[in-house]
Amino acid sequence: MAGSGDELMLLGKWPSPFVTRVELALGLKGLSYEYVKQDLVNKSELLLASNPVHKKIPVLIHNGKPVCESSIIVQYIDEAFPDAGAGAALLPADPYERAVARFWVAYVDDKFVPAWVATFRGKTEEEKAEGMKQLLAAVETLEGALKDCSKGKPFFGGDTVGIVDVALGGLISWVKATELLAGSKIFDEEKAPLLAAWAQRFGELDVAEKVLPDVDGVVEFAKMRLAEAAAAAAAASKN
Repeated sequence: MAGSGDELMLLGKWPSPFVTRVELALGLKGLSYEYVKQDLVNKSELLLASNPVHKKIPVLIHNGKPVCESSIIVQYIDEAFPDAGAGAALLPADPYERAVARFWVAYVDDKFVPAWVATFRGKTEEEKAEGMKQLLAAVETLEGALKDCSKGKPFFGGDTVGIVDVALGGLISWVKATELLAGSKIFDEEKAPLLAAWAQRFGELDVAEKVLPDVDGVVEFAKMRLAEAAAAAAAASKN
């Protein structure tokens, strides 16, 4: 656990998958924190002061010092609280394995996430279809990564959850919601059996059950955002 003098505050908003990543890491470490909900339309002075460059969530404030960007925050939590929680470290001790883990976290952010976003935010059906094509290609790559990293064990981190599990695990509810919205299987049991089994296993973890957003709620949230975007586009076309 954090020391008695440690104060942790998380600036976030439901159902951000990137905020969920940080919640997963904090939960795995057994750390107590204050969650401060943010209005991203009217951003608080606290958020603007804590993340003046990007002005976005999540932000973790540790004893008054802000840390920004979800993957960086997760690494910070692992390094700042090495003895917290019952589980092993999120990052491997071996320098090479640590580099490999960071590579796959970057792959999730640089390849998987943009393709996933395009599947439902694409301006045309062609853009959405291309996003799904790229997303399924990323899934195929991650299927191979899971096989190599886990070495037959339950998680990317081996016997215990690692940083790659957290990076991808924070997106599970959104992946399931996207499957429902797009009518296409992403973690397909036939094409990506290891990832499909991993997602089921990860979602059953106590910490995941506590912090992963409800899939039906995410679907409704996504529909609302899509409707708002369509209305804004229609209004712009009239001007």
